[in-house]
Amino acid sequence: MRLEPWIDLTYCGDADARQRVRSAFKSSGVAPTEEPAGPGPGIIVFDRDVVPEMMDRVRDLSWQGQRRIIAVALAEETLRDGIGWRLLLAGAADVFAWDRCSSPGARVASRLARWNEVEEIVEGSGVRNSLIGNGREFRAVLRQVVEIARFSEASVLITGESGTGKELMARLIHDLDARRSRGNFVVVDCTTIVSELSGSEFFGHEKGAFTGAVAARDGAFALANGGTLFLDEVGELPLPLQAELLRVVQEHSFKRVGGNSWSTTNFRLVCATHRDLVQEQQRGGFRQDLFYRISDWTCQLPRLRDRVEDILPLVQHFLRSFVGTQEPPELDEAVKQYLVQRAYPGNIRELRQVVFRIACRHTGPGPITLGDLGPDEAPSRAEAEVWCEGAFAQAIARAIALGVGLREIRRIAEETAVRLAVGGEAGNLQNAARLLGVTDRALQLRRASQRPGPPAGERIGAATR
Repeated sequence: MRLEPWIDLTYCGDADARQRVRSAFKSSGVAPTEEPAGPGPGIIVFDRDVVPEMMDRVRDLSWQGQRRIIAVALAEETLRDGIGWRLLLAGAADVFAWDRCSSPGARVASRLARWNEVEEIVEGSGVRNSLIGNGREFRAVLRQVVEIARFSEASVLITGESGTGKELMARLIHDLDARRSRGNFVVVDCTTIVSELSGSEFFGHEKGAFTGAVAARDGAFALANGGTLFLDEVGELPLPLQAELLRVVQEHSFKRVGGNSWSTTNFRLVCATHRDLVQEQQRGGFRQDLFYRISDWTCQLPRLRDRVEDILPLVQHFLRSFVGTQEPPELDEAVKQYLVQRAYPGNIRELRQVVFRIACRHTGPGPITLGDLGPDEAPSRAEAEVWCEGAFAQAIARAIALGVGLREIRRIAEETAVRLAVGGEAGNLQNAARLLGVTDRALQLRRASQRPGPPAGERIGAATR
């Protein structure tokens, strides 16, 4: 699936500069349309100081970071005072200065080609059938994982709470590894390692090396040769074993327990942990040198409560797996609302268990209703999460402390809600209006009043994902 790029020259006021930009792209094989429509990546070129309206445009056109945009300043001085970082925070995926690049057209062409390849993998059945979710945070992580897995041999450290899908992500890295001699995906659960047997588990042993060693055995280092070694909960490894692992990672060689000869091994190391290994280093529980060896790249998986928009697609995915060849039943609106609002301390693993219990209770034709949830799922009013507490309340308190009036707070809250809803629905105003509980027309008028005009490319009811 090749996504066609587009270009926005709204903030490039010089006619000669616009023509120069078009010619450079054309000579590099890039032919962007000048209509920011569809899900394809975009290029925004500007030749003057970045104004708030342009930041808003980047937010809108990037759909809150879901659609990738390259922001190109014609002069490096335009990026002074942290403008580049502000553009990235607004949703741009890359920022560079035209006059500091020997071949800006080729740079953009190379970046777009890489993004297209990554997007094809992300949208492929191998990924979409196992890693469910299209929310902004999860999709950003997925794109990064795909790029690191396919275009590098970097060791990867996957962090995140229990139940966020760390092993699934590790398997994806293995499956996407471009090495032709890719071997096995070997999993070692570090929480089950017994100190007395850890040497055999990792290094293997020779026959007779210890009581009960009736035959020679390969350990994880040998089994993972040419493939991937996945150390789940690596933060649980005792310090002596951390030192032994470091030596193997550095030298790619080891001896079996009871053996005298050295064996070589070459594997991609992927580790996962729910612990904060930086804090573990500070308290002496994890070696700093090993940390840097296992974390060429670090991937932080979002909690389920940070990707609420993915809950219902995950529910449908689990329902399909539980009902087999049958068409999964629909969900009553009250059930949908409950599942989205429910807390999941166990993250995706807990959501799967909830859906399994629902599937077991549901019978007969018709949608899943509140009765299928069971009495154990009835929410407690005292325990119900109040959405407007926490960070939202803190932001309001800060605004009041800074002297922001009620009218301005209301305006910013409404504009933020609209922007997030439209971004979460990839620019589809019809879906965003439904989420906000307003009509399509009301949303159009509200957005029109927020800025001089809505960005091109928004289509009522258009499926842009």
